[in-house]
Amino acid sequence: MTMTMQDDISRMTALDVSGLGYSYGARRALDGVSFALRPGRFTALLGPNGAGKSTLFALLTRLFVSGEGKITVAGHDLARSPRAALSRIGVVFQQPTLDLDMSVAANMRYFAALHGISGRDADRRAAEALARLGMQERAAEKVRNLNGGHRRRMEIARALIHAPQVLLLDEPTVGLDFKSRQAIVAHVHDLAQSGLTVFWATHLVDEIRDGDDVVVLHRGKVLAHEPAETLRGDRPLSDVFIAMTAEEGAA
Repeated sequence: MTMTMQDDISRMTALDVSGLGYSYGARRALDGVSFALRPGRFTALLGPNGAGKSTLFALLTRLFVSGEGKITVAGHDLARSPRAALSRIGVVFQQPTLDLDMSVAANMRYFAALHGISGRDADRRAAEALARLGMQERAAEKVRNLNGGHRRRMEIARALIHAPQVLLLDEPTVGLDFKSRQAIVAHVHDLAQSGLTVFWATHLVDEIRDGDDVVVLHRGKVLAHEPAETLRGDRPLSDVFIAMTAEEGAA
């Protein structure tokens, strides 16, 4: 395969998951999960609690490894070329991973160093990432003094410091009040509109816009993958989601 063909594939699918499976002992957490994300799109991974969303994210970030299926990030096979694949990913996990006693800027510099970025380049990237999330004026503040919404914004900015092609967010608004939650949703949609591929795990349909793509995951299986507007038809997305998961659960 020529480099030109590889580049074409990378442009067509930013993240490709094929036949992915994972079990916890006898319990099947993921079963034949397949989907492909279009570059520069906001895609919601919509599923109730226990659907397998966090397990999927653990596999996408190589916290877990499975012998079933294949994951490709921007044309790089995660199993064969993990370093190249992971360097294209930025991650915001459900549980915060910040040093509360360091400043926002110090947290950013530390994370940059983990990616081999230092000195003026690290400072420049940190400033740019914080500006994209409206956090530049808080760079000198200790993380401990930030509210929950600003901490989440900082985590998103930190995930962007190495210029990833795909941003993964695992239920990033958990524990936030409505106003903070909506602000985070708006910020991340803006990132997608600027060309970043976003994969946003949630069980809350009000975080999804009609222009978004949606992957519905339930009991470890993909039930649908299509634009939100197409999926909901002439009904509220919440009604469609409840009906899909209830019918699958009763089967």
